[in-house]
Amino acid sequence: MGEPPIPADLEQRWHSQGDAETWLGEFYPELREAGVRAVRLYEEDRLVYGPMSLDPK
Repeated sequence: MGEPPIPADLEQRWHSQGDAETWLGEFYPELREAGVRAVRLYEEDRLVYGPMSLDPK
């Protein structure tokens, strides 16, 4: 079973890793509510890091 897709209204693109990380820090509760349990950061097609759990434990 795969991971659920990110809802289109929560999927984002940024100009820098710092912008992406700031957005994630602000919006991870909404991602969790939407069923997202982990995130990954990509630069183009290259995985920078992840999966990073959004589990508060």
